[in-house]
Amino acid sequence: MSDTRRRVKVYTLNEDRQWDDRGTGHVSSTYVEELKGMSLLVRAESDGSLLLESKINPNTAYQKQQDTLIVWSEAENYDLALSFQEKAGCDEIWEKICQVQGKDPSVEVTQDLIDESEEERFEEMPETSHLIDLPTCELNKLEEIADLVTSVLSSPIRREKLALALENEGYIKKLLQLFQACENLENTEGLHHLYEIIRGILFLNKATLFEVMFSDECIMDVVGCLEYDPALAQPKRHREFLTKTAKFKEVIPITDSELRQKIHQTYRVQYIQDIILPTPSVFEENFLSTLTSFIFFNKVEIVSMLQEDEKFLSEVFAQLTDEATDDDKRRELVNFFKEFCAFSQTLQPQNRDAFFKTLAKLGILPALEIVMGMDDLQVRSAATDIFSYLVEFSPSMVREFVMQEAQQSDDDILLINVVIEQMICDTDPELGGAVQLMGLLRTLIDPENMLATTNKTEKSEFLNFFYNHCMHVLTAPLLTNTSEDRYEKGFLFLKSKQYLNNVIILPNALHSHSTPPTNIPQVDNIVGSNKNSMICPDNYQTAQLLALILELLTFCVEHHTYHIKNYIMNKDLLRRVLVLMNSKHTFLALCALRFMRRIIGLKDEFYNRYITKGNLFEPVINALLDNGTRYNLLNSAVIELFEFIRVEDIKSLTAHIVENFYKALESIEYVQTFKGLKTKYEQEKDRQNQKLNSVPSILRSNRFRRDAKALEEDEEMWFNEDEEEEGKTVVAPVEKSKPEDDFPDSYEKFMETKKAKESEDKENLPKRTSSGGFKFTFSHSASAANGANSTNSKSVMAQTPPASSNGSSSKTATLASSVTATKGSLVGLVDYPDDEEEDDEEETSPRKRPRLGS
Repeated sequence: MSDTRRRVKVYTLNEDRQWDDRGTGHVSSTYVEELKGMSLLVRAESDGSLLLESKINPNTAYQKQQDTLIVWSEAENYDLALSFQEKAGCDEIWEKICQVQGKDPSVEVTQDLIDESEEERFEEMPETSHLIDLPTCELNKLEEIADLVTSVLSSPIRREKLALALENEGYIKKLLQLFQACENLENTEGLHHLYEIIRGILFLNKATLFEVMFSDECIMDVVGCLEYDPALAQPKRHREFLTKTAKFKEVIPITDSELRQKIHQTYRVQYIQDIILPTPSVFEENFLSTLTSFIFFNKVEIVSMLQEDEKFLSEVFAQLTDEATDDDKRRELVNFFKEFCAFSQTLQPQNRDAFFKTLAKLGILPALEIVMGMDDLQVRSAATDIFSYLVEFSPSMVREFVMQEAQQSDDDILLINVVIEQMICDTDPELGGAVQLMGLLRTLIDPENMLATTNKTEKSEFLNFFYNHCMHVLTAPLLTNTSEDRYEKGFLFLKSKQYLNNVIILPNALHSHSTPPTNIPQVDNIVGSNKNSMICPDNYQTAQLLALILELLTFCVEHHTYHIKNYIMNKDLLRRVLVLMNSKHTFLALCALRFMRRIIGLKDEFYNRYITKGNLFEPVINALLDNGTRYNLLNSAVIELFEFIRVEDIKSLTAHIVENFYKALESIEYVQTFKGLKTKYEQEKDRQNQKLNSVPSILRSNRFRRDAKALEEDEEMWFNEDEEEEGKTVVAPVEKSKPEDDFPDSYEKFMETKKAKESEDKENLPKRTSSGGFKFTFSHSASAANGANSTNSKSVMAQTPPASSNGSSSKTATLASSVTATKGSLVGLVDYPDDEEEDDEEETSPRKRPRLGS
């Protein structure tokens, strides 16, 4: 029994004048040899550690507040408080303190608060005059009382003496009776004096006076006195607001009268502090610290009492999730929980932990899942606020719930997918709700706050869940708004005879540098600046939403490694993102560019191969060229991207940029970035040529090349196998849909036409032939690269083994020869150029190409 009676919480007052909970334990008073006196000891109930060891100093002023609080100061800026679970325990310790100091336990404060300047002034004062003599409480004495109250505020000792006098004589209730008389008589002057008196009593900062003033009997008259500010021409109508406008809504009837009274009192006192009292000046800011503490401890009590009443909370949850509950009632229930969670923020970490665990046990997350999907905007907004409290408190708790939920529910109704859909469907033009939800999603998918235990890793489990069940919902608006289906079906998948007749290949998808026939949209119309009207979202709200999604995806690139890498490769996501480089909204184009910059910043060769094979620098360079001479953020961001590649010397990207785009970029001379890339490229090419010349010719035999390729295939196994598997499914119908000879025939005609168009470019291109018989090609346009290599195509064909009876080898060799030379430009990074040609024949064969378009 004594344990419960002596159970306390220890609080300290921080710099912001807020009480910090230092822990819960049991208090005792005992003699401590080291401190040479009777002391208060508090030992933690969890582990018995010492939370507090404080000597009862004979000169320290201890205050007893609200029957269960003892407050004192141990230093100038170090205030302490003990909050007792039971009044009996508080009385016992208070008696011990008074016994040490030789005081009567009936007093509420053991010492007068005297500063040094006043100590000398009052040290000779006779003990009989320890209280201030108050004027009689009459109407004609109000001015005198007001002057007295105002005059003591600058003196701590006189404030204490006045407080004691007011308390002992029951003076406040007498003053409030005078207020009623003045109001009935419409005595304006008396009412103005009462305003000054009541305001001054509040600034005495005494908890014992607050308990009288804020009681049910007195509080409305106190508010009434504060309506008659002399500075106002007309009195405010605060009582009318509190009694008529402000309605106390009981979503579920509260049967505990003490709890109900505490809720009313806290609301009204908060109203007095926030609305009625003027903002305190720098000289008055500490006058109301006890009022702040009064509200704080009230809120702690309210949350604790509600939390302990499981019947009440269970009923609230039952009604919240009941389909029969009408919309108005559900709105009130959600708003109740929102306010309940807001109150909980005043709790200290240990109490807040217990609070949210109670809510989780009662089923707050399933309830939120239901209400977040409702049509009512107010309900959704309140539910989002509650969800944010839960995520900020424990992301792991939310993650655990959604992973368990996934085993029993469809993807559509998963909590995270509901959150994503709310983000996507936000009707606010500024997307305020979407921004908040995006921040919560970011917290949930952040590996930094994921736990790792010996048996399982939350990170791997949750990320597998998220990419399997949720990522498609998040990226749906992005993929929809960058859809190229109307073009890709004709370009990327050779599904019918007409496509075989025209040999339609999309250069920026399959890196085959051939020009599309004239009877289909030109590449410039698909990739260039005219594309906005067809694909790019010009709606500002849509653009903002896509920017938020890109921000999340960029975060994933930085923190999720292989999960996001697999997703980008499988969905060809970067190509879709780069469509947004054509948006008229520069911020969206920058988001797309930032996404690519993060990918390149990883310096991952798998990403680099994906970028070069897909020719994904083309939209970026188009944006740079379309930007013209404008010196803006887009210009700087693009140049910084290429500067990073140059400084970090990413060889595969450097070679790709120089070989394919240098001709378009060489005119940009206000920075040395592109010339620097060209220099890096040529230096690397010279090094490779020197290595080639130093290798004996016997090592360049066919047998040795096949061995080298086998080693490379081990390194690239998963990448190449995926391509082969996907490629087979696309190529099979192609070979059956057209006689075998038509494909190479039409391709030869096509190549001759294109060769004639670009003969001039061909003459101007520098050429170097290595001992292996390949050519470096420096070109910007896709067609130039192909034109320069038509001769080389024949030499490759001449070395190709005879076609098999079904003709498929002939098709493969013919088509591969057209792209070998251009791909061969990357071979400057490899010792054996012929070896690379063989690799390219396999990598760029028709049965593998469709992978990047899938």
